[in-house]
Formats: sequence, structure tokens, C-alpha cells
Amino acid sequence: MRTLKYAILGLINRKPLTGYDITKEFNEGLVEFWYAKHSQIYPELKKLTDEGLISYETVIQGEKLEKKLYTITESGKKDLQKWLTEDEPLEPTPKDIFRLKAYFCDEMDIDTLLKQFKSQLNKHVERLNYLKNSMGELLNKKDISKISCSSFGDYIVLNGAIMREQSYIDWLEDCIKRIENPVKTK
Repeated sequence: MRTLKYAILGLINRKPLTGYDITKEFNEGLVEFWYAKHSQIYPELKKLTDEGLISYETVIQGEKLEKKLYTITESGKKDLQKWLTEDEPLEPTPKDIFRLKAYFCDEMDIDTLLKQFKSQLNKHVERLNYLKNSMGELLNKKDISKISCSSFGDYIVLNGAIMREQSYIDWLEDCIKRIENPVKTK
């Protein structure tokens, strides 16, 4: 399945966007759960245009710069709605390089192990603070009370990201405590 196809259709369904705008959305709004590179987005826009799911008009920005402004077609809307109603299987667990290293913790000395865990803890605390600030900005700027608005989707995904980071921090803190104070078994 081309999941990128549906991410782009969903974004364009909200409002007409340029390729640059779509890339910006992936780097800002969707980054907490999905990402796509610039080099993936433009070929997908061409495919979607060729399939008749989106169309574009060329707009002039400034004196000479031409940009394509993409809009979703009725066929694209139907395809998006069909995809939104499908029940998806559970995805494989995402790769986590740090957890892979932690799996082999018996190969590290205690100082290295603590250093690794504390470094990760600092990074995740920073990430959590960033997410909480983003949530504060979202709540100050938008009314998220209606499920039918795009801001509600922003809210629930951002809230999930905050919960994910808090859970990761709790796990790291528990590991650090166990490394510093090992439980003795008989």
C-alpha cells in the first residue's frame, strides 16, 4: 500500500497546497507519526496527478517563480474516504536503535551503560518539553473542541506523542534506577 499517497491526499483535501507546503507539513505537523522526504513527495504528486486523484494549477509567485498548487479531485476524495474506513493491521514495532543497544547491555561496563541511559533520558526530556510547548501553542491558537476540525487531529496526535515520550522517560528512569541499585537475587 502506498501510505504516502493517502497522507498527501489527506493534506490536499484540507486545502490546496504546493509541493513545498506539503513537505513543510511533513516536517512540522506529521513528523510525530509519519515522515516523508522531499525526494519521495514530488514523485508521489506526479503519480497522483497521473491517476486523476489530484490536479494542479500553475501559479506565479513574485515576478517569475512558478509553483504548482495541488487540489484534490472527486475521485481523490472517494479514494481517501475509502482508505479512511479500512481497518488496518497492527504495524511492526518501529526500530529503536537505543533499545537494540540496551538489549546488549551485558556487553557494556556500568559507567558506559549509565552514560548511554542518561544521555537518552536528556534527549527525551528535551523532546517532551518541545512537545509540551507545541501543545501550549496549539491550544492558544486554535479551538480544538470540535472533532470535525483539523485542529482536533493535531491535538490527539500531539497528545499521543507527549504520552509516548513520557512513557519512554519513565522506562529510562526505571532502568537507570535498576542500574544504579541492582536487585540482588538469591
